Amino acid sequence: MGRICTKKAFMEFKDYYTVMGLARDAAPDEIKRAYRKLSRKYHPDVSKEKDADARFKQLGEAYEVLKDPEKRTAYDQLGQHWKEGQDFRPPPGWNAGAEHAGRSAPRDFPEGNGDYSDFFESLFRQGFATDGNPGSSRAGAGGQRARYSAAGEDRHAKILIDLEDAYSGATRTISLRVPEMDDQGHVVPREHQISFSVPKGIRAGQHIRLSGQGAPGVGGGSAGDLYLDVEFNPHPLFRVELRDVYLDLPVAPWEAALGADVQAPTPTGRVEVTVPPGSAAGRKLRVKGRGLPGSTPGDFYFVLQISVPAADSDSSKAFYESMARQFNTFKPRAKLQGQP
Repeated sequence: MGRICTKKAFMEFKDYYTVMGLARDAAPDEIKRAYRKLSRKYHPDVSKEKDADARFKQLGEAYEVLKDPEKRTAYDQLGQHWKEGQDFRPPPGWNAGAEHAGRSAPRDFPEGNGDYSDFFESLFRQGFATDGNPGSSRAGAGGQRARYSAAGEDRHAKILIDLEDAYSGATRTISLRVPEMDDQGHVVPREHQISFSVPKGIRAGQHIRLSGQGAPGVGGGSAGDLYLDVEFNPHPLFRVELRDVYLDLPVAPWEAALGADVQAPTPTGRVEVTVPPGSAAGRKLRVKGRGLPGSTPGDFYFVLQISVPAADSDSSKAFYESMARQFNTFKPRAKLQGQP
């Protein structure tokens, strides 16, 4: 029972909740009470049950996993891939980053768990120091087990930063919510604050790595990293495409027709923009290297938009009427002729 098929990495799945007679949402106190009750019932020194020894070992193994929030979380995640009556195959790379130290077992291991199933060994003990026998997890002549340790998993969180922060760099503090298990075994959000530096020139879609601020490790293992996935807050003026930054720049019809020097904002301050004579709406005026900073900085583009004054008075209406007469040969929709 419980042997690993080495070619396909299939094994018998151990339902630890069934072993302990518990529901899958059992609280920590329920797990502890169930272990105490069943360990008295199946302890080999006192039990009259024929399979007491085997049941006691199964119980110790189940308790070792379910009492530990980290192991229980990993076990529950693995259990999502298993259906009763089917062989179990751990998802590829489920334990990537796990570390194992050749230290003795912690003193709080439940009594009677001197031997674990292959299921437990492959998931929680694989790669430990051995006593020379293939598959063994014993360390040293005394048969003491190596302490299990695993690096904490990396975590991700999406954050929104201002475009100006990417131009100059900044230090920011934000609140994140992390799911945790309360004393009743229910998952509740915990809010905590983190401070971090925004690197100059960072782009949307990149991330900021905070070393050691991910999930805690198990058994002395190092904590995982926290990756802040960066997006920009919507800006009232500017839009960003990779490293290039754009601004829709309104100009008057006479500025577009005759040319003009106009003042315009950028994330680093106002600049003077030369509008060439005869400019049409949608024309892009490039300022090289004034986009997002970097080893190869982006460019800044002013996209011309013709802003037409309203004909909201008799004099303005008369002016537009005179323009119509002046430019009576102008055909704004000439390119559309012959189109459906």
